Amino acid sequence: MADPKEPDEHAAGTTQDEQLLESPGPDEFTHTDTWRVFRIMGEFVTGFDELATLSRGISIFGSARTSKDDPDYAAAQETAALLARAGFAVITGGGPGIMEAANRGAFDAGGLSIGCNIELPFEQGSNPYLTKGLKFKYFFVRKMMFVKYSLGFIIFPGGFGTLDELFEALTLIQTQKIRNFPVVLFGSDYWNGLLNWIRDYALRDGKVTEEDLRRLHLTDSPAEVVQIIVASQSSLRMGNHLISEIADPSRGGEKP
Repeated sequence: MADPKEPDEHAAGTTQDEQLLESPGPDEFTHTDTWRVFRIMGEFVTGFDELATLSRGISIFGSARTSKDDPDYAAAQETAALLARAGFAVITGGGPGIMEAANRGAFDAGGLSIGCNIELPFEQGSNPYLTKGLKFKYFFVRKMMFVKYSLGFIIFPGGFGTLDELFEALTLIQTQKIRNFPVVLFGSDYWNGLLNWIRDYALRDGKVTEEDLRRLHLTDSPAEVVQIIVASQSSLRMGNHLISEIADPSRGGEKP
C-alpha cells in the first residue's frame, strides 16, 4: 500500500503543477505539500545531473502550433543547424512546432539536440529529433534548466508560453539575477507591434529604459542569429580576459 502521506501522482487528471498551486484544505498540508518538496528536489537533481556537462547551450522557443509548412518552421530548423555547426547545443521544450523544427535542425546537423518537456493535462509527446530528452512535472524546475544551461535565448513567434519565457529572461537580466546574455526575436513582422508598444508606452512613461530595449535583438535572418550569439560569446571572453588582467596584470602583457 502506498504511503498515505505521499501525494497522489495521478489525481483525477491534474498535473503536479496544478496540485502544488491549489490552496490546501485544513488538514491537507501535512499530507501533500511537505512531501511534494522532495519530488521537486528530485526534479532539480535529475535535471542538474543530466545537463551537468552542457556548457554551450542555446534555448530556442516558439509556438508548439507551428506547422511543418510554415516558413517559421524552416527558419527555426535552419537556425538550429547553423548553431549546431558553430558548436552550440540546442535546447527546446522538446515538443512539436518550433521546438521540433529546432531540434530537427540540430539533430540533422550532428549536434546536441536537447528537449526539456513538461507534463500537461493534454499529452505533449516528445519530438523524434532529440539526442537527450528530459520530462518535468513542474514548470519552474523546467524554466531553471533553460536559464541555467543557456548562453542565449532565441524567440520565434509564439503564444503565451513563448511570451512568458521572453519576459522572464528579460526580467532576470534587468534585475541582474543572470548575466546579460543575448535575447533574439526572430520575425520582424510578428514582433514589431510588441516592440512599438514597449517604445510608445512603457518607454515613454518611464517603465523601462533605453538600455532595457537594447537587450532585444530583432532579425529575420538565421545567419544573423548565429552572428549575434557568436559575437556575444566573444565579448564575454574579452570581458573575462580583461578581468583576469586587472586581477593579475602579469597575465596581460605590459602594464598600463
